[in-house]
Amino acid sequence: MGKEYSGILVFAEQKNGQIHKVSYELLGKARQLSDKLNAPVYSVVLGADGIEAEELIYRGADKVFYIQDDMFNLPEEVTYTINLKNLIKDIKPEIFLIGATTLGRSLAPRLAASLNTGLTADCTGLEIDEDRKLVQIRPAFSENILAHIKTYTYPQMATVRYKEFDEGTRDAKRQGDILKVEALRLENELVKVITQLRSQEINISDANVVVAAGKGLKKAEDMAMLKELADLLGGVVGASREIVEEGFISKDFQVGYSGNRVKPKLYIACGISGAPQHLAGMKESGFIVAINTDPSAPIFNIADYGIVDDMYKVIPDLITKIKESSLETINC
Repeated sequence: MGKEYSGILVFAEQKNGQIHKVSYELLGKARQLSDKLNAPVYSVVLGADGIEAEELIYRGADKVFYIQDDMFNLPEEVTYTINLKNLIKDIKPEIFLIGATTLGRSLAPRLAASLNTGLTADCTGLEIDEDRKLVQIRPAFSENILAHIKTYTYPQMATVRYKEFDEGTRDAKRQGDILKVEALRLENELVKVITQLRSQEINISDANVVVAAGKGLKKAEDMAMLKELADLLGGVVGASREIVEEGFISKDFQVGYSGNRVKPKLYIACGISGAPQHLAGMKESGFIVAINTDPSAPIFNIADYGIVDDMYKVIPDLITKIKESSLETINC
């Protein structure tokens, strides 16, 4: 069965015409895998007219399939699935990679089911074995082990976490083909997007500074305190799963295994004990500061600087010191 499949296809996610950076990371990894398979690298982007599809060529794709239609302005998985399934059945890639973003995590299982193939989610590594099979590596049991998974149906599908691989090197002289593909429309709409709700346009995974709240935060209004500190440091707020489930802040800001993976230069954990699921999403931060009243909290095991005290005392003091420092700089 596998002999009729060839090539690596990368899903290039876009929003408002801007290609998500995870697409470039996947293209970089796809090029490495293609060297071992001696196979071409494809990319597919679904969206309205005006997307810079040639950027996908510069980042490593040999051929880009551009399924162009205004209906892709909304991240509606049913329409995406139908169009991707049609393309995959036509070009038959042996590997299909999707970013483990909010859209990717929802789209990939729908597509895998429609293609009657397997899917490995949230991969952190990809390799080719001696049998030319894709080895999909992902953490399991709260990241205590790394599972190595192989799929024996095609295409071999995997979603890959953002910030896991380096972006493909950009080469503006690189040549490739961009093929426009006619979009398939549903005769009867199964899903209708009425409006999009979002509290803030932010990608926490790209932030250089994250000030995150844990269950030590007493009420939603107190998030303003953390936001003030984050703003002073040029960063964004984050949260543990408990805070999101309490409704204090949207899931867009959740850090952890089931949320976003972040690698900021500075991560300030406020009232976060350090459950394995949370540590999985932030332990590779450049410098970690932990504030917690419990000296035995697991977060202190990975912190570069630990403060055993009440966050309601420490954070206002930090805010005051930063403001005073800024005033002294201006006066100088």
